[in-house]
Amino acid sequence: MEVSVIGSSSQAKICKTELAYRDLRFCFGKNNDKSKILSRKPNSVCFESQTARFRKARLRFTLEAVHSEAVLESKSSTGSNSLDKVRLFVGLPLDTVSDCNTVNHARAIAAGLKALKLLGVEGVELPVWWGVVENEAMGKYGWSGYLAVAEMVQKADLKLHVSLCFHASRQPKIPLPKWVMQIGESQSSIFFRDRSGQHYRESLSLAVDDLAVLNGKTPIQVYHDFCASFKSAFSPFIGSTIMGISMGLGPDGELRYPSHHKPAKSDKITGIGEFQCYDLNMLNLLKQHAEANGNPLWGLGGPHDAPTYHQSPNSNNFFRDHGGSWESPYGDFFLSWYSNELISHGNRLLSLASSIFGDTAVNVYGKVPLMYSWYKTRAHPCELTAGFYNTASRDGYEAVAQMFARNSCKIILPGMDLSDAHQPHESLSSPELLLAQIRTACGKHKVQVSGQNLASGAPGSFQQIKKNMLGENVLDLFTYQRMGAHFFSPEHFPSFTEFVRSLSQPELHSDDLLAEEEEATESVHTSSDANIQMQAA
Repeated sequence: MEVSVIGSSSQAKICKTELAYRDLRFCFGKNNDKSKILSRKPNSVCFESQTARFRKARLRFTLEAVHSEAVLESKSSTGSNSLDKVRLFVGLPLDTVSDCNTVNHARAIAAGLKALKLLGVEGVELPVWWGVVENEAMGKYGWSGYLAVAEMVQKADLKLHVSLCFHASRQPKIPLPKWVMQIGESQSSIFFRDRSGQHYRESLSLAVDDLAVLNGKTPIQVYHDFCASFKSAFSPFIGSTIMGISMGLGPDGELRYPSHHKPAKSDKITGIGEFQCYDLNMLNLLKQHAEANGNPLWGLGGPHDAPTYHQSPNSNNFFRDHGGSWESPYGDFFLSWYSNELISHGNRLLSLASSIFGDTAVNVYGKVPLMYSWYKTRAHPCELTAGFYNTASRDGYEAVAQMFARNSCKIILPGMDLSDAHQPHESLSSPELLLAQIRTACGKHKVQVSGQNLASGAPGSFQQIKKNMLGENVLDLFTYQRMGAHFFSPEHFPSFTEFVRSLSQPELHSDDLLAEEEEATESVHTSSDANIQMQAA
């Protein structure tokens, strides 16, 4: 079968493809899930009910049986904003590998990889969970499921970006390793704790980084051994298929405190969060710092006049724009200590990753959150509780960028799909201004920036992503989150297809006008060979 994909001013003929009785449904949910593109028919591939949507996206599929080898033709105009200058990745499902170390939805993922390759996507991002690989006992690693995925990606001729996740996930539910949770049952101080005494059990407190709390080893030593084992197990892929590795730095893999771990109600404006400095080991660090600075009374705990998770900045005195305690000598003392501990934690982990992978061809990344709510206030409370001492009078991202530069690491920034126009006015938010501030700090210290989106298919999101991808400061790469039932649904996938097409071909070609009048071929009958091989530039 010869596949021609025509969109905008480009045409590519994709190589001979042999299909047999293969289930190629993009189905990441139940078998009767309506959000699928491909369906099962003997000796056929079918794009269900996509004709109108693909016409709208100016895509035309022409399928015909051939016996020749791969042929690639392209008539594309290359401009300064072409796709070859923007490395585009798509995130794989969070639960790609199960807790039994098997690949979930293997057929759907394999079909999805081929579709992404056909579109011109460069690679995929794979979350690798500490709680899956080293679940049963310290030092006992199970890489088989993730190795299987790496082989699938390699066979699809895509690149792979690996995210090493030393945190837990709520949805889907992926806890920390069993042996770590067992330690936490008797030593809850290994977890963060808030002012009310509630522990956050989805990542370890940064205060135990260098304490031998994990069966005689420190978390840093355990992370080091995990990374070293990964490097050994995936050596055949590193530098060829695997080109980038993200080091997990905290909750959700991000460099931050879990200041917003209590989910807000959907009809509520995001609150300011809470300081996470009340576990035994954080309090010990605070006490030592206060005594060293000659103010022992300042080391008894966090700010007493700070609001709670879902409250607004003016609910108490600490974050008030005028006369708030954050501007007092005590406020500066506490916020400096709190943010410095976070940056020191990031430095330890990125330094570890750089030391292990520095002799390979992969790039090391770390993720920094976009805490944009209440950015238009003077105090920037969401950033302060998350650990970034950034206010209207102080740039809190200079030190962060310096830390990344010191370790020769690249930074990942989420939220590149968000615009100020779609934020609730009363939240005083500005994702655009905050993103610009962080990117400016990174540019100053020559730290390369990569991007991610936060929501999938929100209004105006693709236009906003393009704006951030193709601006003056070109991104290192962009990872679209995340593959699954919604990603391949009729409501979303044509829009993503149009987005990818528009990156490489921003101007329409006259040939594309024909696409408005043609329908996609619904199926193709081919030989009985069960192997599927699709290649695209």
